[in-house]
Amino acid sequence: MDRKLKAFERLLNIMDQLREGCPWDKKQTFESLRTLTIEETYELADAILKGENQEIKKELGDILLHIVFYAKIGSETNDFDIADVCDGISEKLIYRHPHIFSDTKVANAREVEENWELLKLKEKDGNKSVLEGVPQSLPALVKANRIQDKVRGVGFDWDEKEQVWEKVKEEMMELQEEIINGDQNKMEAEFGDMFFSLINAARLYGVNPENALERTNQKFTRRFNYLESKTMKLGRNLKDMNLEEMDEIWEEAKQFDK
Repeated sequence: MDRKLKAFERLLNIMDQLREGCPWDKKQTFESLRTLTIEETYELADAILKGENQEIKKELGDILLHIVFYAKIGSETNDFDIADVCDGISEKLIYRHPHIFSDTKVANAREVEENWELLKLKEKDGNKSVLEGVPQSLPALVKANRIQDKVRGVGFDWDEKEQVWEKVKEEMMELQEEIINGDQNKMEAEFGDMFFSLINAARLYGVNPENALERTNQKFTRRFNYLESKTMKLGRNLKDMNLEEMDEIWEEAKQFDK
């Protein structure tokens, strides 16, 4: 513990020196750091997906720097400092884990999540609505998954996960109907409903839809890169090839990818 405290103290001292002496660090604000923080978060997400632990460590350091930076700026206006940040999250964790710090009993992780959402609604400074705390700027797929997680926390969910497939089929039929009708606006709406129901199904079966889609993105990229590379080795151009020729190399790529 002593080593960890010293390491954190060292980072705080470095931040103080940078804020005082570095022209770039001195001019930063909450607003100027915001986009950089978003970028760092995505870089951490990439490292996690790749399973590169050393990169995860590096990206965590970058995010920790941003947290310390925001706290330093907050201390300069006497609004809050790093101690307030730490105390705030500690108090929240204790309050929202009564099964650890009090006498509440839970049977499984799902009950923990349900209690978490109910406790959030009871907090004096908490959200008045279950969905009020979902950031509007989240990517749509991530937001849909978060919305479904939150409403599940207050019991708004299927009794049996298998029931979701009837909803998926229903949305697919409605989408196909609007495709036949040719109304672009209604097609978009039904595509949205279809995506939402599939995200819901993934959640019910313990699959993170964002991770699943990114896994497919990476798989497709690897196979398409193979297709491009093989085509160039043959002295050909993709634009001059028909779909059957490309599909033959694509099947090679699938075997290579295994």
